[in-house]
Amino acid sequence: MLILQNIGYIHPNKDLLFEDINLTINKQDKIALVGNNGIGKSTLLQIMAGRLQPSAGTLKASSKPYYVPQHFGQYNTYTIAQALGVADKLQALKEILGGQVTAGNMTVLDDDWGIEERCSEALAHWGLEGLQFQQPMSTLSGGQKTKVFLAGIFIHKPQIVLLDEPSNHLDMAGRAILYDYIQSANSTLVVVSHDRTLLNLLNTVCELSKRGITTYGGNYDFYATQKTVEANALNEDLKGKEKALRKAKEIERESTERQQKLDARGRKKQDKAGVPTIALNTLRNNAEKSTARAKEVHAEKTGAIANEINELRKELPAKDKMKIGFDDTQLHRGKILVTAKDINYSYGAQLLWKEPLSFQLNSGERIAIAGINGSGKTTLIKMILGTLEPAAGTLYRATDSRSVYIDQDYSLIDNGLSVYEQAQQFNTGHLEEHEIKSRLTHFLFTKADWDKPCHALSGGEKMRMVLCCLTIAQQAPDMIVLDEPTNNLDIQNIEILTAAVKEYQGTVIVISHDTRFLDEVGVEERITLNRQNSGGKQIN
Repeated sequence: MLILQNIGYIHPNKDLLFEDINLTINKQDKIALVGNNGIGKSTLLQIMAGRLQPSAGTLKASSKPYYVPQHFGQYNTYTIAQALGVADKLQALKEILGGQVTAGNMTVLDDDWGIEERCSEALAHWGLEGLQFQQPMSTLSGGQKTKVFLAGIFIHKPQIVLLDEPSNHLDMAGRAILYDYIQSANSTLVVVSHDRTLLNLLNTVCELSKRGITTYGGNYDFYATQKTVEANALNEDLKGKEKALRKAKEIERESTERQQKLDARGRKKQDKAGVPTIALNTLRNNAEKSTARAKEVHAEKTGAIANEINELRKELPAKDKMKIGFDDTQLHRGKILVTAKDINYSYGAQLLWKEPLSFQLNSGERIAIAGINGSGKTTLIKMILGTLEPAAGTLYRATDSRSVYIDQDYSLIDNGLSVYEQAQQFNTGHLEEHEIKSRLTHFLFTKADWDKPCHALSGGEKMRMVLCCLTIAQQAPDMIVLDEPTNNLDIQNIEILTAAVKEYQGTVIVISHDTRFLDEVGVEERITLNRQNSGGKQIN
């Protein structure tokens, strides 16, 4: 059990991240902790793990949680055994078996005679059979580092497990093992993730926001449905307020016109009646004061409604605030863009694929390039785009098509430019300054962001910056290539990206382990890469 009471956290720079967080997590609960990037999910998870001390409040845990971090750089100087927290036990076992049966070694081993076998089985379960316990963590890929820490769950058998973006670096096979663990686990689980397939395996969603923690009793799909209901109600409320504001302004205008007519009529009567000048001035002053008071009343009413509208708009989901609007590609659907015949790539004398690849890409198609990590997905993308050439076979590329490659690092963005300067780089249609700034605003870059350097943008902000730039460009690309586009994006930004790709009418090629994203953007065909087969084009 985990009990959080009035938990708050203040950054070292004195910025408040969150406060008054109250949450009780019972035995064998499986909790998804969701929320927008920067809201504090990873920080809260580290507080639960005892890695960070809260600025306020108390944490009670029935046992020590096991924590799988999102980032592993701090472990690069560790061996695998040290990262798993078993180095001392393995060394003690080795010395005991070598004849050094000391009291110290026996105390460290603590009768855990099966530790070495259990570690080997755990690593093998995650496909890490070839790794040695003394191997440095710095020699491993991101996916291998994740699997090492996930293997630790099987070694230590903790009652409470905390997972921070556990599927980020995993390929399809690794994710399948992770999903199986999530479903079968008897431990208490708290998971921070943007992987909606994983989130659907958890029975409760806790949303962290500026208002605190809100609990939804169901999996992610249930949560998403409830959020849609809330968003629809918010939109209806917003429409009602906007209608009320229009009505209030209309009443204000009619009232002002009516008062002006009454004043004019009154002045004519007074002139005819020969009212003295002093009395006329008094009457005129009274009329002006009455008109001013009426204007103040109307201004207060319209101002109050306008403030309510602004507050409601702040609560809208980001995808509801944005206006994407891609131009259509000018290529006719079905035009042959790429034809590959028996192609292969080589690293030195070693060919990448045992069997060559043959396929055809046509305009308007949506295709995923699939395969385990290291199967050559990004290499194939670079050959399709023309930045690499095959070592064998022939590869035809249409010369009259335009492609945009959006990689995991958003290399289209020049980190040396400001947000506004970056937008101007794509201004081939000679839009006016106010039009550029309007586009930026539509993509949630406010006036405060226009001078911000691009290197300071988060992954989600860079993704929105790329989308904004593509809408500023005079003509949409004929083909967009996405390389692991949902990695490091929160769910809000995944939804924004999904909406943009669905709206785009051109050709889409995607490398992604996120099956839900592939389904939602309409991928119907796959080029499956495997060093043991031909990796042909398959229609699913």
